[in-house]
Amino acid sequence: MRADGLSEAAVRAFEGNFRALERNETGLIPESDLVPVTQLPVAETLPVPAEADLLPLLQRTVVIKLNGGLGTGMGLEKAKSLLTVREGLSFLDLIAKQILHLRAGAGGSGVPVFLLMNSFSTSEDTRQALSVYPALGAPEDLEFIQNRVPKVNTGDLTPLAWPANPEMEWCPPGHGDLYASLAGSGWLDRLLEKGILYAFVSNSDNLGATLDPALLAYFAESGAPFLMEVTRRTAADRKGGHLAMRPRDGRLILRESAQCPDEDQESFQDITRHRYFNTNNLWIRLDHLKRTLDANAGLIPLPMIRNSKTADPRDKKSPPVFQLETAMGAAIESFPGAGAIEVSRRRFAPVKTTSDLLVIRSDACRLTPDFRLELDPARDGVPPEVDLDSAHYKLVDGVEALLAGGVPGLLACKKLTVKGPLRFTADVVIEGDAVLSHDGPEPAEVPAGVYGSGTHQL
Repeated sequence: MRADGLSEAAVRAFEGNFRALERNETGLIPESDLVPVTQLPVAETLPVPAEADLLPLLQRTVVIKLNGGLGTGMGLEKAKSLLTVREGLSFLDLIAKQILHLRAGAGGSGVPVFLLMNSFSTSEDTRQALSVYPALGAPEDLEFIQNRVPKVNTGDLTPLAWPANPEMEWCPPGHGDLYASLAGSGWLDRLLEKGILYAFVSNSDNLGATLDPALLAYFAESGAPFLMEVTRRTAADRKGGHLAMRPRDGRLILRESAQCPDEDQESFQDITRHRYFNTNNLWIRLDHLKRTLDANAGLIPLPMIRNSKTADPRDKKSPPVFQLETAMGAAIESFPGAGAIEVSRRRFAPVKTTSDLLVIRSDACRLTPDFRLELDPARDGVPPEVDLDSAHYKLVDGVEALLAGGVPGLLACKKLTVKGPLRFTADVVIEGDAVLSHDGPEPAEVPAGVYGSGTHQL
């Protein structure tokens, strides 16, 4: 890692994870070691600060977007944020417009500060895309680079050697690397020297996660070192991680599915017991972050996530390796006095699959004047469920072909299931729980019309 030019902060963070791997730590958190969180402040009840009070806060704020993903699971080879979302605009276009809209409201003063955590794989494409927004600043001044860490052979825990493609010897360390990357890049010190105290961090594929003035004011007034936005779990979120409290020290923690013993899975998946999950929208006091890093030899102690992979992700017969990762939300337990706040689903609309992409392109979502993408209010906070045939639509190319003639209306859709090769035409509306199916080898058109609950063979 040192020979590759990585910072000491990155080296220490990896060493901590590697030592945990050597000790064969499981990271399991039994139900008996935690208690549920049953009530939290609600963001929608917060007052909106007056413009005169907001500007001083914006002058001390940085917006950080996590932009290191390539979206390889969706068949993409460039930064996932360059994927077209609506009206010819990509995630990155809309993020840029969000920041410029914020700055215009602050008198065009160049605040808040805006940064992207890119990866080695996304930096060049992202810089090129941002060059059309000169008002944001020089693209090279808007990023810091996520670290990379060695893949580890599962047999003897040595670093992978892959002469055929040395780049495959490395992997990203998860978004928990945010803290080491901020420190190691020098940006943490630079921001503090500028008087920047508040950081709002979110994923670039979540266009609902904008800098909310009411939340900024609440965070600043609270004095908390760390604030996590959480939202209510639904049946679809049963297997996702949840917020809990550790009674021995009163600290909030995150428990992921992989950290739950088998015998506690029923409690883990009980959404009435464990009500909240992490949206990955975080608010961080940078001075507290600096102190915590200094107190822990330059790292934030985060639970190690051990992902079992193959050396070449496209070749399942290549040697088995471990990829050691961390999640940035897990840092909530590292900050005494850290808090959480309940937000609506309007602030959580990530795109992880092609089914998610179809939803955000449909009328179930709307683009707001400040360039947020949110569920239409008629959806009452619940997105439509979309199940696309993975044989045809797992990759973006397949969905682009499916939607080439039009995007179906999903405003009144509970669930849409698509089986077999189909092509939507204009003016298709889905209502209720509908299944559209075609068994032939060639794509069949879905004619204009309303398709209600039931199976529609085409």
